[in-house]
Amino acid sequence: MPKEDAKNVTTNKKAFHDFFIQDKIEAGIELKGTEVKSIRSGQVNLKDSYAKIIKEQVFLLKCHISPYDFGGWDNHDPERDRRLLLHRNEIKRLQRSVEMKGETLIPLRIFITEKGKVKVEIGLAKGKRQYDKREAIADKDARRELERLRKG
Repeated sequence: MPKEDAKNVTTNKKAFHDFFIQDKIEAGIELKGTEVKSIRSGQVNLKDSYAKIIKEQVFLLKCHISPYDFGGWDNHDPERDRRLLLHRNEIKRLQRSVEMKGETLIPLRIFITEKGKVKVEIGLAKGKRQYDKREAIADKDARRELERLRKG
């Protein structure tokens, strides 16, 4: 689990709305220098991204990291596939869950540790149905109304 002094760069709010998160795993990410600088400046978007296991390696797909403003000719491709760094036994466990239970790997947040490493928190997720989403919105509205009454 990530420590409290890790700095959140971005979170995937849509993932919590569209999926039930079963399990969370912290993974390193293989980046180029200009990507790290863009992430540190907060220019990253996880909205439509997902992770996939390809040939016993986990890749982060469709994650948009904006080109670094001062990168010059050596700048990176904003939506290239990025390898996630996990132990072999973690990858096998994730692969079993994806194949057997029909779950999906969704990036939940990108953060920077106290040592300056960029990490990705991946969630093992099960998709919500439309009525589940409506139920979650109704619960959230009810909690908000109770909080408003309590303060007022």
